Amino acid sequence: MHILTIIGARPQFIKAAVLSRYIRNNPQLGVKETIVHTGQHYDQNMSDIFFTQMDIPQPHYNLHIGSGSHGKMTGLMLEKIEVLLLELKPDVVLVYGDTNSTLAGALAASKLHIPVAHVEAGLRSYMMAMPEEQNRRLTDYLSTWLFCPTDTAVDNLKKEGIASTNGVPSADNKIVCKTGDIMYDASLYYRQKSTSLQTPNDFILLTIHRAENTDDLVRLTNIVNAINAVSEKKFIFPVHPRTKKILTEQGLQFGSHVKLIDPVGYLEMLKYEEACAAVLTDSGGVQKEAFFFQKPCITMRDTTEWVELVTSGWNTLTGADTEKIVSTIRNIHTPTEYPQLYGDGYTAEKIIEVLKSQY
Repeated sequence: MHILTIIGARPQFIKAAVLSRYIRNNPQLGVKETIVHTGQHYDQNMSDIFFTQMDIPQPHYNLHIGSGSHGKMTGLMLEKIEVLLLELKPDVVLVYGDTNSTLAGALAASKLHIPVAHVEAGLRSYMMAMPEEQNRRLTDYLSTWLFCPTDTAVDNLKKEGIASTNGVPSADNKIVCKTGDIMYDASLYYRQKSTSLQTPNDFILLTIHRAENTDDLVRLTNIVNAINAVSEKKFIFPVHPRTKKILTEQGLQFGSHVKLIDPVGYLEMLKYEEACAAVLTDSGGVQKEAFFFQKPCITMRDTTEWVELVTSGWNTLTGADTEKIVSTIRNIHTPTEYPQLYGDGYTAEKIIEVLKSQY
C-alpha cells in the first residue's frame, strides 16, 4: 500500500510523527509512505524544527506555498497536489485535522478518485464562520476512511448521516472508526524526551493564535485587558508570529507579569505544559495537551470541538469576555476525576490495521 501523507501546519507535524514512525519501524507491514509538505507554515520555529526534533523524515516534496488568503493558499495547494497525485498514483491520500492543507489534499484526491483517509474526523465546533470548521466538514464528506478520536466525534458524524456502510470502501461507502486520539500517542512518546526549561513557579501557559480572536480587535483587546487585570498571576506566552504582528500593529501590550517568548518546538511546549499550573488558550490541540498533563484549561473561544473536556470539568469556555476570563482565572481548580477520553495510546496501529484490512 502506498500512502501519500499531506501535512502543512504544526498540529499535523505532531500527528504525522506518530504514524510515520510506526510505518517506518514496521517494514513488514508492506506500507510505503510519501510525505508532502505544503509549506503552509514556513517559519523555522513553526515547521523545520519539528522534523528535526521529532525524527520525522524530511518530506519527499515541499510545495513552498507560504502564507496568503484562504482562497489563494487552498487554490495553489490544490493545483500542486494534483500534479503530484497524477505522477505518483498513491493508493490512499491521508490527511490530518482541519487546515487548508487538509481540505486541498482531500479535494485533489477526491477529484482523481483516490480514496481519502481523514485522521481526526468527526470534530465539530458548529461554527461555520470558522475556516477550520469548513475544512473539517468538507473533508469528512470527501473521505472514505474517517478515523475518529472520541465517541463524540462518531456521534457527530451519525447526526449528519455519516456512518459505516457495507460494500467496498469508497467515498459513498464510508468506514467510520473510533481509533483514539493520535495526539495522545504523541504526548506519551515525546514527553519522555529530555529538554530543560527555566520557568517561574505556578505560572499559566498562554497561547493566542486563532483568527476569530486575533482578527477581531474588540475580542483581542478584551483578552489582553483580561490578562492584564490578573497581574497577581504569572504567564508565559509563546507568541505566534502572526499574533505578534497584530499586537504590535494594534498597539496592544501586556503587563510585566506576562513573559513573551518566541514560538517553541513541540518538545519545549510539552515541558511548559507539564510545568505550568494551568493553561489559557484558544488552540484546539493545546486544550487536549493540557488534559494529557492533567492541567485545568481555560479556552477563550465560544465553542470547542473537544466538548468532552468541558463536560468533564477540565476545560472552561469563556469566549472573549473580559470579566469571565478574569473570574475563571482567579477561580480555576483541578477536577478530582480524570476520565480516559482519548484512547489507549495505540492510535497509529489501529489506523494502519484498518487501512490494510479494508483496502
